[in-house]
Amino acid sequence: MEQKHATVTYSQDWVAYDKAQTNEKLLFLTLLNDLCSNVEQPTYKFGRPTLPHSDMVFSSVLKVYSTFSLRRFLSDVKLSTEWGFLNKAPCFASVGHFMQREDITPLLEKLIRLSSFPLKKVEQDFAVDSSGFATSRFARWFDHKWGKEQKHRIWLKAHLMCGVKTNIVTSCSITEKTVHDTRAMPKLLKETAEQFNLREVSADRAYQSRELFNMIEDVGAIPFIPFKKNATGKCRGSIIWKRMFHLFMFKNEEFMQHYHKRSNSETVFHMIKSKFGMNLRSKTRTAQINELLCKILAHNICVVIQEMIELGIKADF
Repeated sequence: MEQKHATVTYSQDWVAYDKAQTNEKLLFLTLLNDLCSNVEQPTYKFGRPTLPHSDMVFSSVLKVYSTFSLRRFLSDVKLSTEWGFLNKAPCFASVGHFMQREDITPLLEKLIRLSSFPLKKVEQDFAVDSSGFATSRFARWFDHKWGKEQKHRIWLKAHLMCGVKTNIVTSCSITEKTVHDTRAMPKLLKETAEQFNLREVSADRAYQSRELFNMIEDVGAIPFIPFKKNATGKCRGSIIWKRMFHLFMFKNEEFMQHYHKRSNSETVFHMIKSKFGMNLRSKTRTAQINELLCKILAHNICVVIQEMIELGIKADF
């Protein structure tokens, strides 16, 4: 007789979820305004005075959150100005030009890290992964084998570290698609360890490296990264490599229970892409990077809103 396997289900606080979703936009505007209050205005030197950076960052993130075009999201900007979140409503062209500035990229990365601070007492286990976001740019070349022009869409890769309980992004890095995951890992680990107490770090086989194992151990965490078929337990200057190799080989079930927390990083990318889109609308590379960072920042604010209601945390940026 064929046995039927029970479907795995997970509990959900539907009262808190419904309250968070039905009040999300108003809370989003409030939290984004508080977050942007940490943005400093550059010293005025010469030329035409510009709008405050805090207002421009607010408008840029709101544009990405709304998923509207630059022109159609101006209604939200006007409402935000009437409600006191903005000093003066910028025109759609100003927001588009602001997104093309290279000096905005480190500012948005800083705000992403800052937006995760309210959950630093909640998160101890973290996951790392990367995913691609398609752009509107194409690369073309002439294929001599087939005698015709070929093209493919250019996309950017987002590397991020997230907490496995709440799916909050603690650090991120945007690179070209050819950049290997291990090159982005040190930055993610360092920035997360500066504000969080790390207990576990889970990642897939792409992050298998003795150097990364040592770095994770140095910040006080245990690396749960599965080993490739050709890996050995030889130490070569990494005791933690040998310990985790033996755990993986002889207590694999216990190892995999920790490792499977990594799936939360895939959940984070699904949340970002399904809510804010998997394609980048901006035309230039710098604007595309800033747009992707705005998606991640908007995701973090939405996560904080959910946990404010469900866990009762205080969103203090």
